[in-house]
Amino acid sequence: MGKIILENIKLFGFHGCIPEESFLGSYYTVNIEVELDFHKASISDDLSKTIDYVYLFRVVKEEMAINSKLLENLAYRIIKRIKKYRIDLIKKTKIKICKENPPMESSVDRFCIILDDIN
Repeated sequence: MGKIILENIKLFGFHGCIPEESFLGSYYTVNIEVELDFHKASISDDLSKTIDYVYLFRVVKEEMAINSKLLENLAYRIIKRIKKYRIDLIKKTKIKICKENPPMESSVDRFCIILDDIN
């Protein structure tokens, strides 16, 4: 068993419930963990036996381009697409999405949500 981890993907997006967020946007940081069995890939050196991390990045980038009111919805969509891609290999997924410098009345560095696996 092993994990593919993409750390600190930094993207700009327009997510949130506050009207200003839909036209001003914010920076986001995304971390993804995909747990799977590496055994066949490690022996064969064959990309088709594992998860392509370039594909994982592309999914995050494409889903970030679709506005959501809730980061929970964004995380759900990303995990759903990743699992659909290689349901035969994936044992568990986890995503953390952070909104950097959220528009709040006091100083907050970031607001984050974590979603573990979905069925």
